[in-house]
Amino acid sequence: MLDATTYETISFDRHDDGVVVATLQRPEKLNAVDGRMHHELSRLPRDADDDPGLRVLVLTGAGRAFCAGGDFSPDAVPLGSFGTPLVEEGRRIVDGILDCAKPVIAAVNGYAMGLGATIALLCDVVVAGRSAVFADTHVNLGIGAGDGGQLIWPMLVGPNKAKYFLMTGDRVDATEAERIGLVNFVVDDDQTLARALEIATRLATGPAQAIRASKQAVNAWMRTVSATVLPLSLALEEACFGSDDQREAVAAFNEKRPPRFR
Repeated sequence: MLDATTYETISFDRHDDGVVVATLQRPEKLNAVDGRMHHELSRLPRDADDDPGLRVLVLTGAGRAFCAGGDFSPDAVPLGSFGTPLVEEGRRIVDGILDCAKPVIAAVNGYAMGLGATIALLCDVVVAGRSAVFADTHVNLGIGAGDGGQLIWPMLVGPNKAKYFLMTGDRVDATEAERIGLVNFVVDDDQTLARALEIATRLATGPAQAIRASKQAVNAWMRTVSATVLPLSLALEEACFGSDDQREAVAAFNEKRPPRFR
């Protein structure tokens, strides 16, 4: 059951047709993921699936961004602070979205970076505002794109394009994202959530069993790939933590200067 009182960084808006809008609520940080939000994201898909009143989940971000990736600022709640090893929690986020039988729709406003991009792109349908920007920026922080980027980007745009974006951290605007297959729809910014809700309502009032059956087999294929890719990608990402480049990247981020990788 999705109990809003057990979440602090995600708010929920229930609609009468069974659509639930989950909004990432750290707008002052562009919804960057700290330890608490990371833990809550690892619970969200299963809680949504177990909620009998929820038919479709819409995921969006408060303020100017969908999610700017991980929060590495000094005052952030550290990742892995809630009793579950960080790597395991990362797997729960990715595999939880893939295992969710109910439709999940992303309404992407502004930045979707790093883990934020991964979460958006793992959703069944992605609606992007025209000012949306996608990038897997792990490499800019001296770490590999371990928490799902190496899974979903190649599936959507092909291996070579994916490797380029993962190795460079280059940004993709909404128009290009639609062209290369990262997102389903691009709309005016002020219509992003409305378009996502339109699709959600259509699915929520449709034949639920058939709709779930139509996505579950596709996600089962994605899940088999995840079982191979994710353990290795997370292990390689974890190995980057504490490296000279990773420490320099975090220092440069906090000091608001370009990193000097050596």
